[in-house]
Amino acid sequence: MTGNLGEDGTEKVRMGRIGSRPYWVLSFSIAIRALHLVGASVFLSSFLLPENGRPPSLYTAIVFGSGAALLFTEWMRHRQICRELSGASTLLKLVLLGGAFHGFLPAREAVLVVFVLAALASHAPKLVRHRLLF
Repeated sequence: MTGNLGEDGTEKVRMGRIGSRPYWVLSFSIAIRALHLVGASVFLSSFLLPENGRPPSLYTAIVFGSGAALLFTEWMRHRQICRELSGASTLLKLVLLGGAFHGFLPAREAVLVVFVLAALASHAPKLVRHRLLF
């Protein structure tokens, strides 16, 4: 794609609008992310380990509450997050979890796919994660 190159010869990537976010929000979001990982690990283990049964309601609340807080702190910086890969993957994760919760999808497999999607989307390079999809 030679028609979409920048001045330095690299491919131009359409990124979403960037907003300002106080530094303390970034620091706070790191703590929220750690809490989210703890809740998510217990949530996942309740589906993968047969003796656990249902996910504990406290950890379910932690994972969904901290996930909403993380989405908000990311939105403060990336104002078009729902048009970016990171926001689209979050919406897809919610659809998959909803399908598993309501019995449309097999719960164990759907939750595992959600975790793999989360790992791929959150560890992708910034230019991939925040690229505008449409």
